[in-house]
Amino acid sequence: MVKVSASLDCADYLRLEEEIKKLERAKIDMLHIDIMDGVFVPNFALGTNLLRKLRPATSLTFDVHLMVQNPETFIPLFADLGADIITFHAEVSPRLHYLVDMIKKEGKKAGLALNPSTPPEFLSYLLPYLDLVLLMTVDPGFVGQKFIPEVIYKVEKVREMAEEKGLDLDIAVDGGIGENTVPPLKRAGANVFVAGTTSIFSGREDVEKAALEFKQFCEEC
Repeated sequence: MVKVSASLDCADYLRLEEEIKKLERAKIDMLHIDIMDGVFVPNFALGTNLLRKLRPATSLTFDVHLMVQNPETFIPLFADLGADIITFHAEVSPRLHYLVDMIKKEGKKAGLALNPSTPPEFLSYLLPYLDLVLLMTVDPGFVGQKFIPEVIYKVEKVREMAEEKGLDLDIAVDGGIGENTVPPLKRAGANVFVAGTTSIFSGREDVEKAALEFKQFCEEC
């Protein structure tokens, strides 16, 4: 099933509630919420107070992407703030099973993210415990970066590994996701597309119209 996760870090912060309502009307599947600590990535993004106010305002799935060191200190916090999916990075800890188990014990879906330079084989033993794998198609931390085409091979490999194990796994891709990159990524096996400045939030047209058109494109291409 194809899903679109709208990246809130790319939205207009001054009109955030209005834009979320537009995304709801466009039947967007999820809100992708980037949490950055200024350490794992050299930037800061959405924070806890914003999520606390947003959660009662929308029923959309909160797809929380932790780009942080020491995710074990953040998992209970964002679970309590209403995250539905919590994804952390494979590069931050040798205790990946423990962290996945923490998320599951909070009653949330667990995701694991890989940076472009991290090989897909890194997560093969962990796949049966995951609900989602997030493959970064840019180096994380800043919006508007150039898509790294070599990640298409990683998508193919992860989908192949999941099918060999008989797993119904969501494979998400994040970074430079638009009309030029969705078709090869979808053919490779991706089914969750994180939409940012290359698509929904490009500023070329109204967010609701852009979201409707992009979701339809992802489903039909």
